[in-house]
Amino acid sequence: MSGNIIEFSNLRKSYGQGDSRIDVLKGIDCKIKRGSICTLLGPSGSGKSTLLNILGGIESFEEGSVIVDGLELNNLSKDDLLRYRRNKLGFVFQFYNLVSNLTLRENIEVGAYLSQEALDIDELMEVLGLTDHQMKFPNQLSGGQQQRTAIARALSKGPAILLCDEPTGALDYKTAKDVLEMIQKINKEYKSTIIIASHNIAIAQMSHEVLSLHDGTILEHKINDKLVDARDLVW
Repeated sequence: MSGNIIEFSNLRKSYGQGDSRIDVLKGIDCKIKRGSICTLLGPSGSGKSTLLNILGGIESFEEGSVIVDGLELNNLSKDDLLRYRRNKLGFVFQFYNLVSNLTLRENIEVGAYLSQEALDIDELMEVLGLTDHQMKFPNQLSGGQQQRTAIARALSKGPAILLCDEPTGALDYKTAKDVLEMIQKINKEYKSTIIIASHNIAIAQMSHEVLSLHDGTILEHKINDKLVDARDLVW
């Protein structure tokens, strides 16, 4: 890994005004390396989801700067933000948001259609263990298969960054570990930068970088020299 793909500088975000104003991010400063898995850890209200949404171009911010792969987000127009989300990012959510009347393969193709640099869908399904299920509809898939389909859809665009918001939150223990193994495999095979927001502290052990957030600030930015394989995680 070389160079930084994300840089936050004095990032501040609040909601409301006057007496009802709540400061959610209170001057975030950090840099995240290209090709890393970075986990955002913290309790509800710590600011991790807001930070993820700002990275995703979904929420604005009042002060500071966010530079992603050379683009300064606070300088982008509405159309530029749309292109940024389409070309640079893949999104994976806790709830899979698959299209119910499309097959597994068609759900993945929806993501690929958005990019001029789409990955090979057959190869992607093979990597994620989905090939044998490609003609099934979402209601015929297990929770883990649905989440892997959502990951494949997000990855099919060939994005520089994969944003994962509690990707294992709705899954049982075994399926959650399977999905984390897939995320780790994607990072190794496709060199994607992966940002994971989670309550699960075990995920930190498989992450190159860990941002521990509390009350809108970064308590610690930890760099892991030795990673644990996802299959060996215990929580």
